Amino acid sequence: MKYWIVIGLLLGILSCTDKSITETDLHLLNGYWEITTVEFADGTKKEYTVNTTIDFIQLNQFKGIKSKVQPKLDGTYTSTKDVEPFSILKKDDEFLLQYKNGLNQWTEQLNHLDSLNFSIKDKEGITYSYKRYDPINIIP
Repeated sequence: MKYWIVIGLLLGILSCTDKSITETDLHLLNGYWEITTVEFADGTKKEYTVNTTIDFIQLNQFKGIKSKVQPKLDGTYTSTKDVEPFSILKKDDEFLLQYKNGLNQWTEQLNHLDSLNFSIKDKEGITYSYKRYDPINIIP
């Protein structure tokens, strides 16, 4: 009997650790991010160990931009001029990133967000996982 009580308590504790994203968490998107993994709808994964470009996200309220930048060895960045404006929409308990440019529009669902990681899922069921970029500065 004690065994089942312990198992029940552990399951209860573990289920409480899955924190949903709130509006106050959204500011955590600001900054530099590098992709780590892409998981396709069929379950296969592609790992990214080295990235020549990273994403810079700047968010103000529910509007923002996402741009590609190239880190340099001195700790600075060069912009690739690929800038995508987006807005965030709250639908039920989910946050959706909506992109629209002159040629295309698409939506991504924000699945996870904390100070070090986030993930998004597109309409094809592909999940993109990112980690906060830690710049390398080898020039003293």
